[in-house]
Amino acid sequence: MSQDYKCTVNAKVSAEEAYRKVASVSAWWNQRSTGKAQKVGDTFRVDFGETWVNFEIVEAVPNKRVVWHVTDCNLHSFKDRKEWKDTRVVWDLTAADDTTTITMTHAGLTPEVECFNACQAGWNFHVGESLLKLLTENHGVPDHGRKLNA
Repeated sequence: MSQDYKCTVNAKVSAEEAYRKVASVSAWWNQRSTGKAQKVGDTFRVDFGETWVNFEIVEAVPNKRVVWHVTDCNLHSFKDRKEWKDTRVVWDLTAADDTTTITMTHAGLTPEVECFNACQAGWNFHVGESLLKLLTENHGVPDHGRKLNA
């Protein structure tokens, strides 16, 4: 059985701060994102020009878990442009002492899908580096709207 993509980061922040910063998509992923990512029913879009992804928040337990459901997408560089549609990005937060562990799982993004290598590299950077930097230094490294060359 294949494994969904997973990335884990640890930061010396409260679970409340981590939850808030995960929801600040434009601060760590893409500055051209629109909408909100805080509570159930919120929708947002991450836009890289021809490539874009629409999400809806389908589960939200403040400071513990949030689930983003991909409602539509256009991954223009791949044969199946809708490869992410109906996948879920699950954020689990666990606080211990002065550190919060954030585990992000992209359910449905497995090595069998065409975009896996490019998407894995993107998530590794955006979660493993940019979100971590936002958590630890209060300044992420979001995409500034350049076109995605996957």
